[in-house]
Amino acid sequence: MIKLQLRLTLFYLPVNRYTDSWLGCFCLRDTLNNKLSVNRLTGSLGAEIQGLPLVNLNSEQVATIESLLHQHLVLFFPQQFLDIESHVALGSHFGPLDSHPNLDNPFTKHENVFELAASHGGVADEWHSDISFSANPAKISILNMIECPEVGGDTLWASTYAAYEALSAPLRELCEGLTALHDASPHGKPEINVIHPVVRIHPATKRKALFVNQHFTRRLVEMSHEESNMLLDYLVRWIASPKFTIRYRWHKGTIAIWDNRCTQHFVVSDFDEQRVIQRVTVMGDKPEATAAPRWQPYVRRENVGATSRYDQQLNDALGIDILTLESNRKKVK
Repeated sequence: MIKLQLRLTLFYLPVNRYTDSWLGCFCLRDTLNNKLSVNRLTGSLGAEIQGLPLVNLNSEQVATIESLLHQHLVLFFPQQFLDIESHVALGSHFGPLDSHPNLDNPFTKHENVFELAASHGGVADEWHSDISFSANPAKISILNMIECPEVGGDTLWASTYAAYEALSAPLRELCEGLTALHDASPHGKPEINVIHPVVRIHPATKRKALFVNQHFTRRLVEMSHEESNMLLDYLVRWIASPKFTIRYRWHKGTIAIWDNRCTQHFVVSDFDEQRVIQRVTVMGDKPEATAAPRWQPYVRRENVGATSRYDQQLNDALGIDILTLESNRKKVK
């Protein structure tokens, strides 16, 4: 009996054209005649890329990465082992860089690199989009895994496109008319805050995405404290639904690139060994709303009681001075 094997490899030219195949993986050739393999990891987001060294990239290769990022939202490049200057050079292809506005590096001092070691402050084990408390939040994050545990310390990402699109039509309409207050209180700086739309439009793809997160979003501006808690809690749990997520197991030398405008991420704190990451952050633009807010901010001007303390941060952010019971507090001499 003769057994026949069929091998199918797809090649696309030019490199910035790509598509999904029914195989879930395809190959193409870049301008240096290297075979580039793109392997989808889940239905919602994530792809692992082989065959593209991330050093000395030309403009077509950068365009290919951007196009793949728009399609897959988070990209993984194993076995890159970039040094710090190559890491910074990679990030510079995509826009201006920043390290971190509030946190210091434990080991490596570099103005464009943020470093986090698990033995020096833990991990980001709440769902978040990087630096959403800024008026111009992070656009793209590029993480270099320097040291990782043999087991544990995985990272999860969620597609906020998919989460928005799976909401019912009435809830989508409600969310598009709302804004939310984000702040840096996880970094001990609640005075750093900003108001963003709950639903934003991606500037490149024009798709809509939810833009609230567990870590930095404090309050829905147009709702009471109680209403905000209920809806915000629902939205952050909804975004973390397994069907919208990917969980990636790290290996030393892997580079991950993700789009903060349409994803959130979460680090699993289930390890004892050293975990050191270095991140380059490409700063972004002001989130674009689908429409102007449909309602005025929730401000209690009458019948103010003890629960008005929950509105104080929002009032401060809006520049509103409301007389409350807390105003009667004795002054410290």
